[in-house]
Amino acid sequence: MRKVSGLLLASERRAIVGLAGLYASRMLGLFMVLPVLALHAEDLQGATPLLVGLALGIYGLTQAALQIPFGLISDRIGRKPVIAAGLCLFILGSIVAAQADSIGMVIAGRCLQGSGAVAAAIMALLADQTREQVRTAAMATIGLSIGVAFAVAMVLGPLVSARFGLAGVFWFTAGLSTLGLLVLWKLVPPPPRRARHRDVGLDRGQLKHILRRVDLWRMDASIFALHLILMAIFVAVPFRLVEAGIPGAQHGWVYLGVMAVAFIFMVPLVIVAEKWRQMKRMCLGAITAITLSLVGLAGFAQGLHGLLLWLLVFFIAFNLLEATLPSLLSKLAPAGAKGTAMGLYSTSQFLGAFLGGVLGGWLSQQWGLGAVFAGCAMLGGAWLMLMLGMAPPRHLSSEVVALDAQHDDDAMDTLMARFAEVAGVEDVMVVPEERLAYLKVDRQRLDEQALQRLVARPGESQDSA
Repeated sequence: MRKVSGLLLASERRAIVGLAGLYASRMLGLFMVLPVLALHAEDLQGATPLLVGLALGIYGLTQAALQIPFGLISDRIGRKPVIAAGLCLFILGSIVAAQADSIGMVIAGRCLQGSGAVAAAIMALLADQTREQVRTAAMATIGLSIGVAFAVAMVLGPLVSARFGLAGVFWFTAGLSTLGLLVLWKLVPPPPRRARHRDVGLDRGQLKHILRRVDLWRMDASIFALHLILMAIFVAVPFRLVEAGIPGAQHGWVYLGVMAVAFIFMVPLVIVAEKWRQMKRMCLGAITAITLSLVGLAGFAQGLHGLLLWLLVFFIAFNLLEATLPSLLSKLAPAGAKGTAMGLYSTSQFLGAFLGGVLGGWLSQQWGLGAVFAGCAMLGGAWLMLMLGMAPPRHLSSEVVALDAQHDDDAMDTLMARFAEVAGVEDVMVVPEERLAYLKVDRQRLDEQALQRLVARPGESQDSA
Protein backbone atom coordinates (compact mmCIF):
# COMPACT_ATOMS: atom_id res chain seq x y z
CA MET A 1 0.00 0.00 0.00
CA ARG A 2 1.53 3.27 -1.05
CA LYS A 3 1.77 5.98 1.52
CA VAL A 4 -0.76 8.70 0.89
CA SER A 5 -1.05 11.98 2.67
CA GLY A 6 -3.90 12.40 5.12
CA LEU A 7 -3.79 16.16 4.53
CA LEU A 8 -6.71 17.63 2.66
CA LEU A 9 -6.26 18.71 -0.93
CA ALA A 10 -7.50 22.18 -1.84
CA SER A 11 -10.42 20.70 -3.82
CA GLU A 12 -11.33 18.45 -0.88
CA ARG A 13 -11.27 21.37 1.52
CA ARG A 14 -13.57 23.38 -0.74
CA ALA A 15 -15.95 20.47 -1.09
CA ILE A 16 -16.10 19.78 2.65
CA VAL A 17 -16.64 23.43 3.58
CA GLY A 18 -19.25 23.95 0.88
CA LEU A 19 -21.22 20.76 1.45
CA ALA A 20 -21.08 20.98 5.25
CA GLY A 21 -22.41 24.54 5.01
CA LEU A 22 -25.07 23.44 2.54
CA TYR A 23 -26.20 20.54 4.73
CA ALA A 24 -26.19 22.68 7.87
CA SER A 25 -28.14 25.56 6.30
CA ARG A 26 -30.81 23.13 5.10
CA MET A 27 -31.15 21.54 8.54
CA LEU A 28 -31.21 25.01 10.07
CA GLY A 29 -34.18 25.85 7.88
CA LEU A 30 -36.03 22.69 8.89
CA PHE A 31 -35.45 23.15 12.63
CA MET A 32 -35.93 26.91 13.04
CA VAL A 33 -39.69 26.49 13.10
CA LEU A 34 -39.54 23.90 15.89
CA PRO A 35 -39.50 26.24 18.92
CA VAL A 36 -41.92 28.82 17.47
CA LEU A 37 -44.71 27.20 15.43
CA ALA A 38 -46.91 26.19 18.37
CA LEU A 39 -46.86 29.74 19.77
CA HIS A 40 -47.79 31.34 16.44
CA ALA A 41 -50.50 28.80 15.55
CA GLU A 42 -53.27 30.99 16.99
CA ASP A 43 -52.75 33.35 14.04
CA LEU A 44 -53.37 30.55 11.52
CA GLN A 45 -56.85 29.69 10.31
CA GLY A 46 -58.02 26.20 11.30
CA ALA A 47 -55.14 25.51 13.67
CA THR A 48 -55.58 22.76 16.27
CA PRO A 49 -52.89 21.10 18.40
CA LEU A 50 -53.08 18.00 16.20
CA LEU A 51 -52.60 20.01 13.00
CA VAL A 52 -49.78 22.01 14.57
CA GLY A 53 -48.04 18.75 15.42
CA LEU A 54 -48.61 17.55 11.87
CA ALA A 55 -47.09 20.76 10.52
CA LEU A 56 -44.03 20.27 12.74
CA GLY A 57 -43.44 16.67 11.69
CA ILE A 58 -44.76 16.35 8.13
CA TYR A 59 -41.35 17.12 6.64
CA GLY A 60 -40.13 13.82 8.08
CA LEU A 61 -42.63 11.82 6.05
CA THR A 62 -41.50 13.21 2.70
CA GLN A 63 -37.86 13.03 3.78
CA ALA A 64 -38.23 9.36 4.70
CA ALA A 65 -40.04 8.53 1.47
CA LEU A 66 -37.72 10.38 -0.93
CA GLN A 67 -34.17 10.43 0.46
CA ILE A 68 -33.22 6.97 -0.86
CA PRO A 69 -34.84 7.51 -4.32
CA PHE A 70 -33.06 10.88 -4.64
CA GLY A 71 -29.77 9.20 -3.78
CA LEU A 72 -30.30 6.52 -6.42
CA ILE A 73 -31.29 9.11 -9.04
CA SER A 74 -28.11 11.03 -8.29
CA ASP A 75 -26.14 7.88 -9.18
CA ARG A 76 -27.68 8.07 -12.65
CA ILE A 77 -27.91 11.73 -13.60
CA GLY A 78 -25.35 13.37 -11.31
CA ARG A 79 -25.20 14.75 -7.80
CA LYS A 80 -25.38 18.48 -8.42
CA PRO A 81 -28.59 18.49 -10.52
CA VAL A 82 -30.38 16.38 -7.89
CA ILE A 83 -29.15 18.56 -5.03
CA ALA A 84 -30.14 21.71 -6.92
CA ALA A 85 -33.62 20.29 -7.58
CA GLY A 86 -33.99 19.43 -3.90
CA LEU A 87 -32.97 22.93 -2.84
CA CYS A 88 -35.49 24.41 -5.27
CA LEU A 89 -38.23 22.25 -3.70
CA PHE A 90 -37.14 23.45 -0.28
CA ILE A 91 -37.26 27.10 -1.43
CA LEU A 92 -40.73 26.55 -2.91
CA GLY A 93 -41.96 24.97 0.31
CA SER A 94 -40.55 27.85 2.36
CA ILE A 95 -42.31 30.40 0.15
CA VAL A 96 -45.64 28.54 0.39
CA ALA A 97 -45.36 28.41 4.19
CA ALA A 98 -44.26 32.06 4.40
CA GLN A 99 -47.40 33.21 2.58
CA ALA A 100 -49.73 30.91 4.50
CA ASP A 101 -52.67 32.24 6.46
CA SER A 102 -53.95 28.78 7.41
CA ILE A 103 -52.43 25.76 9.09
CA GLY A 104 -53.21 23.73 5.97
CA MET A 105 -50.90 25.90 3.87
CA VAL A 106 -48.15 25.63 6.47
CA ILE A 107 -48.50 21.85 6.35
CA ALA A 108 -48.27 21.95 2.55
CA GLY A 109 -45.18 24.14 2.73
CA ARG A 110 -43.46 21.91 5.29
CA CYS A 111 -44.30 18.88 3.16
CA LEU A 112 -42.62 20.53 0.18
CA GLN A 113 -39.62 21.46 2.31
CA GLY A 114 -39.15 17.83 3.26
CA SER A 115 -39.54 16.64 -0.32
CA GLY A 116 -36.19 18.25 -1.11
CA ALA A 117 -34.60 15.14 0.37
CA VAL A 118 -31.02 15.56 -0.77
CA ALA A 119 -29.11 14.34 2.30
CA ALA A 120 -28.05 11.11 0.58
CA ALA A 121 -27.00 12.95 -2.59
CA ILE A 122 -24.94 15.45 -0.56
CA MET A 123 -23.13 12.66 1.25
CA ALA A 124 -22.51 10.84 -2.03
CA LEU A 125 -21.10 14.01 -3.61
CA LEU A 126 -18.80 14.43 -0.63
CA ALA A 127 -17.62 10.85 -1.13
CA ASP A 128 -17.01 11.59 -4.82
CA GLN A 129 -14.89 14.58 -3.87
CA THR A 130 -12.73 12.97 -1.17
CA ARG A 131 -10.15 10.20 -1.06
CA GLU A 132 -10.72 7.12 1.07
CA GLN A 133 -8.12 8.12 3.66
CA VAL A 134 -9.78 11.46 4.49
CA ARG A 135 -13.41 10.51 3.95
CA THR A 136 -14.14 9.55 7.55
CA ALA A 137 -13.00 12.96 8.78
CA ALA A 138 -15.05 14.62 6.04
CA MET A 139 -18.17 12.77 7.12
CA ALA A 140 -17.50 13.71 10.74
CA THR A 141 -17.42 17.37 9.69
CA ILE A 142 -20.88 16.98 8.18
CA GLY A 143 -22.12 15.38 11.39
CA LEU A 144 -20.70 18.23 13.46
CA SER A 145 -22.34 20.78 11.19
CA ILE A 146 -25.75 19.15 11.77
CA GLY A 147 -25.36 19.40 15.54
CA VAL A 148 -24.32 23.04 15.31
CA ALA A 149 -27.24 23.78 12.97
CA PHE A 150 -29.74 22.31 15.44
CA ALA A 151 -28.38 24.38 18.31
CA VAL A 152 -28.34 27.58 16.22
CA ALA A 153 -31.88 26.90 14.96
CA MET A 154 -33.19 26.65 18.52
CA VAL A 155 -31.80 30.11 19.24
CA LEU A 156 -32.36 31.82 15.90
CA GLY A 157 -35.96 30.67 15.34
CA PRO A 158 -37.42 32.58 18.31
CA LEU A 159 -35.27 35.65 17.62
CA VAL A 160 -36.34 35.89 13.96
CA SER A 161 -40.00 35.17 14.73
CA ALA A 162 -40.04 37.81 17.48
CA ARG A 163 -39.05 40.48 14.96
CA PHE A 164 -40.63 39.27 11.71
CA GLY A 165 -43.26 36.74 12.74
CA LEU A 166 -43.62 33.13 11.61
CA ALA A 167 -43.57 34.23 7.97
CA GLY A 168 -40.16 35.79 8.57
CA VAL A 169 -38.79 32.42 9.70
CA PHE A 170 -39.84 30.81 6.42
CA TRP A 171 -38.57 33.72 4.31
CA PHE A 172 -35.27 33.44 6.15
CA THR A 173 -35.02 29.72 5.32
CA ALA A 174 -35.88 30.42 1.69
CA GLY A 175 -33.02 32.91 1.56
CA LEU A 176 -30.64 30.41 3.15
CA SER A 177 -31.47 27.80 0.52
CA THR A 178 -31.05 30.33 -2.29
CA LEU A 179 -27.60 31.05 -0.89
CA GLY A 180 -27.06 27.30 -0.81
CA LEU A 181 -27.63 27.10 -4.57
CA LEU A 182 -24.87 29.64 -5.09
CA VAL A 183 -22.55 27.69 -2.78
CA LEU A 184 -23.31 24.49 -4.68
CA TRP A 185 -22.39 25.90 -8.07
CA LYS A 186 -19.61 28.31 -7.12
CA LEU A 187 -17.80 26.78 -4.14
CA VAL A 188 -18.22 23.02 -4.50
CA PRO A 189 -15.87 21.73 -7.24
CA PRO A 190 -17.26 19.61 -10.08
CA PRO A 191 -17.10 15.96 -9.02
CA PRO A 192 -14.18 14.11 -10.64
CA ARG A 193 -16.20 10.92 -10.78
CA ARG A 194 -19.58 9.49 -9.89
CA ALA A 195 -19.34 6.10 -8.26
CA ARG A 196 -21.02 3.87 -5.75
CA HIS A 197 -19.73 4.24 -2.21
CA ARG A 198 -20.67 1.37 0.05
CA ASP A 199 -19.56 3.33 3.10
CA VAL A 200 -21.99 6.14 2.17
CA GLY A 201 -24.71 5.03 -0.26
CA LEU A 202 -27.36 2.33 -0.21
CA ASP A 203 -26.46 -1.07 -1.67
CA ARG A 204 -29.71 -2.88 -2.42
CA GLY A 205 -27.88 -6.21 -2.53
CA GLN A 206 -27.07 -5.87 1.18
CA LEU A 207 -30.47 -4.63 2.27
CA LYS A 208 -31.92 -8.02 3.22
CA HIS A 209 -28.88 -8.89 5.34
CA ILE A 210 -29.00 -5.57 7.18
CA LEU A 211 -32.72 -5.93 7.87
CA ARG A 212 -32.07 -9.23 9.63
CA ARG A 213 -29.64 -7.73 12.13
CA VAL A 214 -31.35 -7.25 15.51
CA ASP A 215 -28.51 -5.06 16.81
CA LEU A 216 -28.96 -2.65 13.90
CA TRP A 217 -32.72 -2.65 14.43
CA ARG A 218 -32.06 -1.40 17.97
CA MET A 219 -30.13 1.55 16.54
CA ASP A 220 -32.96 2.31 14.11
CA ALA A 221 -35.51 2.09 16.93
CA SER A 222 -33.35 4.39 19.06
CA ILE A 223 -33.07 7.20 16.53
CA PHE A 224 -36.78 6.75 15.73
CA ALA A 225 -37.72 7.16 19.40
CA LEU A 226 -35.28 10.02 19.98
CA HIS A 227 -36.66 12.19 17.18
CA LEU A 228 -40.24 11.18 17.88
CA ILE A 229 -39.84 12.47 21.44
CA LEU A 230 -38.03 15.63 20.30
CA MET A 231 -40.74 16.57 17.82
CA ALA A 232 -43.60 15.68 20.17
CA ILE A 233 -42.45 17.76 23.12
CA PHE A 234 -42.12 20.93 21.06
CA VAL A 235 -45.87 20.99 20.76
CA ALA A 236 -45.78 21.71 24.50
CA VAL A 237 -42.37 23.12 25.57
CA PRO A 238 -42.97 26.69 24.23
CA PHE A 239 -46.17 26.91 26.27
CA ARG A 240 -44.39 25.64 29.39
CA LEU A 241 -41.90 28.50 29.01
CA VAL A 242 -44.72 31.03 28.64
CA GLU A 243 -46.43 29.60 31.74
CA ALA A 244 -43.14 30.04 33.60
CA GLY A 245 -43.21 33.77 32.79
CA ILE A 246 -40.90 33.91 29.75
CA PRO A 247 -42.45 35.69 26.73
CA GLY A 248 -41.99 34.07 23.34
CA ALA A 249 -39.61 36.81 22.17
CA GLN A 250 -37.15 35.76 24.89
CA HIS A 251 -37.24 32.01 24.23
CA GLY A 252 -34.17 32.15 21.99
CA TRP A 253 -32.00 33.32 24.88
CA VAL A 254 -33.34 30.52 27.07
CA TYR A 255 -32.47 27.92 24.46
CA LEU A 256 -29.06 29.52 23.98
CA GLY A 257 -28.21 29.08 27.64
CA VAL A 258 -29.63 25.57 27.87
CA MET A 259 -27.93 24.34 24.69
CA ALA A 260 -24.57 25.87 25.63
CA VAL A 261 -24.53 24.29 29.09
CA ALA A 262 -25.80 20.99 27.66
CA PHE A 263 -22.93 20.94 25.17
CA ILE A 264 -20.37 21.54 27.93
CA PHE A 265 -21.71 18.62 29.95
CA MET A 266 -22.10 16.39 26.88
CA VAL A 267 -18.49 16.54 25.66
CA PRO A 268 -16.88 14.63 28.57
CA LEU A 269 -19.63 12.02 28.38
CA VAL A 270 -18.82 11.39 24.71
CA ILE A 271 -15.15 11.03 25.63
CA VAL A 272 -16.05 8.47 28.31
CA ALA A 273 -18.19 6.57 25.81
CA GLU A 274 -15.55 6.48 23.08
CA LYS A 275 -12.18 6.47 24.85
CA TRP A 276 -13.15 4.38 27.87
CA ARG A 277 -15.37 2.12 25.75
CA GLN A 278 -18.52 2.71 27.76
CA MET A 279 -20.92 3.10 24.83
CA LYS A 280 -23.68 0.89 26.23
CA ARG A 281 -23.63 2.48 29.68
CA MET A 282 -23.68 5.99 28.27
CA CYS A 283 -26.51 5.06 25.91
CA LEU A 284 -28.63 3.52 28.67
CA GLY A 285 -27.84 6.42 30.99
CA ALA A 286 -28.93 8.94 28.37
CA ILE A 287 -32.23 7.13 27.70
CA THR A 288 -32.87 6.99 31.44
CA ALA A 289 -32.12 10.72 31.76
CA ILE A 290 -34.50 11.56 28.91
CA THR A 291 -37.26 9.48 30.49
CA LEU A 292 -36.76 11.09 33.92
CA SER A 293 -36.72 14.60 32.40
CA LEU A 294 -40.02 13.87 30.66
CA VAL A 295 -41.54 12.66 33.92
CA GLY A 296 -40.34 15.89 35.51
CA LEU A 297 -41.82 18.00 32.72
CA ALA A 298 -45.11 16.09 32.90
CA GLY A 299 -45.50 16.90 36.60
CA PHE A 300 -44.06 20.39 36.31
CA ALA A 301 -44.81 22.43 39.41
CA GLN A 302 -41.39 23.74 40.41
CA GLY A 303 -41.39 27.13 38.66
CA LEU A 304 -38.89 28.42 36.14
CA HIS A 305 -35.81 26.86 37.69
CA GLY A 306 -37.37 23.40 37.70
CA LEU A 307 -38.37 23.75 34.05
CA LEU A 308 -34.90 24.84 33.02
CA LEU A 309 -33.32 22.00 34.98
CA TRP A 310 -35.44 19.36 33.28
CA LEU A 311 -34.81 20.91 29.86
CA LEU A 312 -31.08 20.89 30.57
CA VAL A 313 -31.17 17.21 31.54
CA PHE A 314 -33.14 16.43 28.38
CA PHE A 315 -30.75 18.22 26.05
CA ILE A 316 -27.60 16.82 27.65
CA ALA A 317 -28.97 13.33 27.03
CA PHE A 318 -30.34 14.23 23.60
CA ASN A 319 -27.02 15.64 22.39
CA LEU A 320 -25.14 12.66 23.82
CA LEU A 321 -27.33 10.23 21.88
CA GLU A 322 -27.17 12.32 18.71
CA ALA A 323 -23.37 12.03 18.89
CA THR A 324 -23.04 8.39 19.96
CA LEU A 325 -25.80 6.57 18.08
CA PRO A 326 -24.20 7.07 14.63
CA SER A 327 -20.89 5.92 16.12
CA LEU A 328 -22.57 2.83 17.54
CA LEU A 329 -24.15 2.11 14.17
CA SER A 330 -20.78 2.42 12.45
CA LYS A 331 -19.23 -0.04 14.91
CA LEU A 332 -22.03 -2.57 14.45
CA ALA A 333 -22.47 -2.40 10.66
CA PRO A 334 -20.69 -5.14 8.66
CA ALA A 335 -17.74 -4.21 6.46
CA GLY A 336 -18.89 -2.47 3.31
CA ALA A 337 -22.46 -2.08 4.60
CA LYS A 338 -22.24 1.14 6.62
CA GLY A 339 -23.93 3.19 3.89
CA THR A 340 -26.87 0.78 3.69
CA ALA A 341 -27.23 0.67 7.47
CA MET A 342 -27.06 4.47 7.64
CA GLY A 343 -29.74 4.82 4.97
CA LEU A 344 -32.20 2.77 7.02
CA TYR A 345 -31.15 4.64 10.17
CA SER A 346 -31.85 8.03 8.57
CA THR A 347 -35.21 6.83 7.27
CA SER A 348 -36.12 5.75 10.80
CA GLN A 349 -35.09 9.17 12.11
CA PHE A 350 -37.37 11.02 9.70
CA LEU A 351 -40.30 8.67 10.33
CA GLY A 352 -39.84 9.29 14.05
CA ALA A 353 -39.98 13.04 13.48
CA PHE A 354 -43.20 12.70 11.50
CA LEU A 355 -44.97 10.45 14.00
CA GLY A 356 -43.67 12.53 16.90
CA GLY A 357 -45.34 15.66 15.61
CA VAL A 358 -48.62 13.84 15.07
CA LEU A 359 -48.49 12.07 18.44
CA GLY A 360 -47.57 15.23 20.34
CA GLY A 361 -50.38 17.18 18.70
CA TRP A 362 -52.93 14.44 19.34
CA LEU A 363 -51.99 14.02 23.01
CA SER A 364 -52.09 17.77 23.56
CA GLN A 365 -55.47 18.07 21.88
CA GLN A 366 -56.99 15.17 23.82
CA TRP A 367 -55.54 15.59 27.32
CA GLY A 368 -53.41 18.73 27.48
CA LEU A 369 -49.73 19.60 27.69
CA GLY A 370 -48.91 17.25 30.55
CA ALA A 371 -50.11 14.28 28.50
CA VAL A 372 -47.49 15.03 25.83
CA PHE A 373 -44.66 14.61 28.31
CA ALA A 374 -46.31 11.66 30.05
CA GLY A 375 -46.84 9.82 26.78
CA CYS A 376 -43.25 10.44 25.72
CA ALA A 377 -42.03 9.27 29.14
CA MET A 378 -43.86 5.96 28.64
CA LEU A 379 -42.23 5.62 25.24
CA GLY A 380 -38.87 6.36 26.87
CA GLY A 381 -39.45 3.54 29.37
CA ALA A 382 -40.26 1.09 26.57
CA TRP A 383 -37.17 2.25 24.67
CA LEU A 384 -35.00 1.65 27.73
CA MET A 385 -36.37 -1.90 28.11
CA LEU A 386 -35.57 -2.59 24.45
CA MET A 387 -31.99 -1.40 24.83
CA LEU A 388 -31.23 -3.31 28.04
CA GLY A 389 -30.70 -6.44 25.95
CA MET A 390 -28.08 -4.76 23.74
CA ALA A 391 -24.67 -6.39 23.86
CA PRO A 392 -21.75 -3.99 24.52
CA PRO A 393 -20.43 -3.09 21.05
CA ARG A 394 -16.98 -4.05 19.93
CA HIS A 395 -14.97 -0.89 19.32
CA LEU A 396 -14.23 -1.41 15.64
CA SER A 397 -13.43 1.25 13.07
CA SER A 398 -14.32 1.27 9.40
CA GLU A 399 -11.48 1.51 6.93
CA VAL A 400 -11.48 1.65 3.14
CA VAL A 401 -8.31 0.47 1.40
CA ALA A 402 -7.63 1.27 -2.24
CA LEU A 403 -6.17 -1.70 -4.12
CA ASP A 404 -3.62 -1.20 -6.86
CA ALA A 405 -4.65 -1.91 -10.43
CA GLN A 406 -1.66 -4.22 -10.87
CA HIS A 407 -3.32 -6.92 -8.76
CA ASP A 408 -4.47 -9.57 -11.20
CA ASP A 409 -7.89 -11.20 -10.97
CA ASP A 410 -6.57 -14.40 -9.40
CA ALA A 411 -4.88 -12.45 -6.59
CA MET A 412 -8.09 -10.48 -6.04
CA ASP A 413 -10.01 -13.70 -5.40
CA THR A 414 -7.75 -14.58 -2.49
CA LEU A 415 -7.43 -11.15 -0.92
CA MET A 416 -10.38 -11.58 1.45
CA ALA A 417 -8.78 -14.58 3.13
CA ARG A 418 -5.44 -12.76 3.35
CA PHE A 419 -7.03 -9.69 4.91
CA ALA A 420 -8.72 -11.90 7.51
CA GLU A 421 -5.31 -13.22 8.57
CA VAL A 422 -4.00 -9.75 9.47
CA ALA A 423 -4.08 -9.13 13.22
CA GLY A 424 -6.77 -6.60 14.09
CA VAL A 425 -8.84 -7.07 10.90
CA GLU A 426 -12.18 -8.38 12.17
CA ASP A 427 -14.33 -8.19 9.03
CA VAL A 428 -13.61 -7.57 5.35
CA MET A 429 -15.38 -7.11 2.05
CA VAL A 430 -13.31 -6.99 -1.15
CA VAL A 431 -15.04 -5.44 -4.17
CA PRO A 432 -12.92 -6.24 -7.26
CA GLU A 433 -14.86 -4.00 -9.65
CA GLU A 434 -14.27 -1.01 -7.37
CA ARG A 435 -10.72 -2.11 -6.49
CA LEU A 436 -11.51 -1.36 -2.87
CA ALA A 437 -11.45 -3.37 0.34
CA TYR A 438 -13.84 -2.41 3.12
CA LEU A 439 -12.49 -3.39 6.54
CA LYS A 440 -13.62 -3.37 10.16
CA VAL A 441 -10.54 -3.14 12.33
CA ASP A 442 -9.61 -3.06 16.01
CA ARG A 443 -7.06 -0.23 15.99
CA GLN A 444 -5.52 -1.36 19.25
CA ARG A 445 -4.57 -4.70 17.68
CA LEU A 446 -4.14 -3.75 14.03
CA ASP A 447 -0.85 -4.81 12.42
CA GLU A 448 -0.54 -1.88 10.02
CA GLN A 449 2.74 -3.07 8.52
CA ALA A 450 1.20 -6.44 7.64
CA LEU A 451 -1.76 -4.63 6.09
CA GLN A 452 0.57 -2.45 4.03
CA ARG A 453 2.53 -5.43 2.78
CA LEU A 454 -0.65 -7.22 1.80
CA VAL A 455 -1.93 -4.56 -0.56
CA ALA A 456 1.45 -3.35 -1.85
CA ARG A 457 1.79 -3.54 -5.59
CA PRO A 458 3.51 -6.64 -6.96
CA GLY A 459 7.19 -5.90 -7.25
CA GLU A 460 6.98 -2.79 -5.07
CA SER A 461 9.52 -2.72 -2.27
CA GLN A 462 8.40 -2.34 1.32
CA ASP A 463 10.45 0.86 1.61
CA SER A 464 8.12 2.55 -0.86
CA ALA A 465 5.05 1.40 1.02
